Amino acid sequence: MDITYFRSKFKEMNLVQYIKDAFDELRFKMSWISWEEAQKSTVVVAVFTVIFAIAVFAVDKLFQTGLTEYFKLF
Repeated sequence: MDITYFRSKFKEMNLVQYIKDAFDELRFKMSWISWEEAQKSTVVVAVFTVIFAIAVFAVDKLFQTGLTEYFKLF
């Protein structure tokens, strides 16, 4: 067996260990918000997303109407 085979196996083992360590850190060392708080935050984000979309739509329509009327002058 040549040295590149062993190097690739060593790198694979390091990658696998890195992924295992990352999952362990996510499970045991992170502080997560409660399920109820996550649901409330999701609702708040959804509501503000809809409000922002409506605001962008209104500004777009305002500019569209304004520019249409402006170019009708010519």
